[in-house]
This record gives sequence, structure tokens and C-alpha cells, in this order.
Amino acid sequence: MKKKFSYYTINIVYPFLILSFFIFMNTSNAQQPKLEKVYSDNTYQFTGVAISAKGRLFVTYPRWSGPYKYAVIEVMKDGSAKPYPDSTMNSWQPGEDGLSRWVCVQTAYVDNDDYLYIVDPAAPKLEKVVGNSAKVVKFDLQTNQIEKVYTFGNTIDNQSYLNDIRVDTKKQVAYLTNSGTGGIVILDLKTGESRQVLQAHKSVHPDPYVKFIIDGRELKKQGQPPAFQSDGIALNPDRSYLYYKTISDKRLWRVPTAALLDTTLSGQQLAGKVEDLGNIANTDGMIFDQKGNLYLGDPTTYSMIQVTPDLKPHVWIASQDLIWPDTYSVSKDGYIYITTSQINKQPDYNEGINKRTTPYMVYKVKLP
Repeated sequence: MKKKFSYYTINIVYPFLILSFFIFMNTSNAQQPKLEKVYSDNTYQFTGVAISAKGRLFVTYPRWSGPYKYAVIEVMKDGSAKPYPDSTMNSWQPGEDGLSRWVCVQTAYVDNDDYLYIVDPAAPKLEKVVGNSAKVVKFDLQTNQIEKVYTFGNTIDNQSYLNDIRVDTKKQVAYLTNSGTGGIVILDLKTGESRQVLQAHKSVHPDPYVKFIIDGRELKKQGQPPAFQSDGIALNPDRSYLYYKTISDKRLWRVPTAALLDTTLSGQQLAGKVEDLGNIANTDGMIFDQKGNLYLGDPTTYSMIQVTPDLKPHVWIASQDLIWPDTYSVSKDGYIYITTSQINKQPDYNEGINKRTTPYMVYKVKLP
């Protein structure tokens, strides 16, 4: 039996529904926080961003598949960029020692005391670590001098890739994700000693049964699904929990920092402290604001997700400009800075075709 549509349905109900939809969309867009352009690069792919207490902006460039110039730059007030701390540090060439130069920088981070940390996994093209040159370099931003260089030769192997970092200034400890083989690295900032934990735990490895779908298809690198291990990391405001996850599934995990710092716990006992928070969202990086909201960037939906302190996620910003939101930094004046690295547009993931559509961008958004 065919359903008949009345004059009332066609001429009154349908137009009303369509009009209501557009009113809703316009209202939603009007209420959505605004992406403000801060810095762009038409040529070179960047990933990391960090904003200092005094508003100094740092951006990091990995040595991956595309054209490459500098590893770390500071964005000046006029919008120009200069290599940081100088051109010499940015001048490494294959075959040279990597301890005194940037080899393949992944990210930057500014702690609560306004010290800058640069994470250099030193693995060009996401391959093997060059020598034992994987490092974290701490800078005093008052002088722009190196405060300390931390290395990890006895903690990680040459298949590892140090990815992201969070610092607890009170306990003088840093936490890093290893996205190469999976694991959480704990670094004592006073002694320089480090250790890696949870390497065998499922929380640091992607769910093998979940397909990473983006732009309507499964993301593949040179024909194979990429294995993104532990990647995004965040410390809640009181530093009591470390949150972390992989990119390609939605599950979010956390572990008490007290357990991470308890060296008397066995691997099995520490694993028992890990909490599964369920499916929240895909994300690359993540960060907390001072109110306890957690922000994740979902490359599959071109959106920023806000997770409230009661662990309820919702879409905070949705925009086609958020092409693989990657790394985040929160400023003292209440903005979150966001990079778009367009990883899904790289030739490696598109049968050799570069599908990048706009400049790589740094945006800032006012926090609620």
C-alpha cells in the first residue's frame, strides 16, 4: 500500500522541518566557539605546539615524508618564524651525531614553571632511532639556554618513538608516550633516570579488531593499516591521574600517578591499577583545562571533543578546517591552541597522492 502525502504534509510540514533544521544549524554554528587563525605554513608539515606564560609560541616539525626545513620554530609577533633556539640546532644531516642537534622533533610542551620541553624521538620517517639520540631537551625561557638534556638509551629500543609529554613540576617528573612500540615512559627530572611501564598492557596498543575509518575509508599506509600505539597523554589538574590512549580506537584509559611512581609495584600490580573509561572518541593528542575538562581532537569527524569532569563527551567544535587536529596547548589567558597536521592527507596514506587541501594551521579557541 502506497503512503499518500497530503497537501498539509507537503506544503506545511516539510517546509517547517527544513526551516527548523537550518535554524538549528545556524544557531549551533553561532554558539560554537570560533577558530582563530594564529599561524600557517603552506609547505612544511608541523605537529606540535606550545604557548608560554608570556605568550611565546613554539611549533615543531617532524622529519617525515614531505619537504623539511626546520625542526623547531618560534612564531614571532609579526607572524614570521625563526628556528629555535638557533639555526645550528636545526642543521642535523643524516650520518651526523644526533645528540646535539634536532633529528626528528615530534612535540613541544611548556610546564607550569614556564620551562620549555622539546621531545625529539630522533627517528626520521618514523623508522629507527638514530644512534641513542632520542631525547627531551629542557629550555629556560628566561635565557633561551638549555637547562638539561634527557636521554633514554637504557629505557627504550631503536623501534621506539617518543611522542607526547606531560610534566608534574611539583613532583619533578615527566610522563611520555611511546607510540613506536607502546608504553609509558616515566622520567625523573632531577636525576635524569627513566623507566618504561605497561608495555604489555592492552591500553597502550590499538584494538586490532577496530578499523580506523576516516574520509569514508579505512586509513592505510602503503596498503596496510597503520599501528598507532600509545599516543595522546594528559595530566588532570591536580596531577592525580594520567590519561592516555591510542589514535585508531575510541577507548580512553587512565592510571593513578601514585601507582606509576610506586616502584615497589610489579608490572601485574600496576596493570591492575589501570582504568578503562570506555569508548570516548578517536584522538591524536589531548589536554586538560584548569576546570577539569579534557579536550580531544577527533580526526575522523574533524572535530574537537570536550569531556566534562563527569566523563561525559560532547562535540565542542566541528569544522572542516580541523584536518587531523594533532597537538594542543593551553595559554594563561584561557585559550587552547590547536595544530592541524593533515596526516590523513599525506601521500603515504593515499597511494602516493598528496591530498593536502589547505595550509597546515595553528588555531586558537577561547576556552569556556
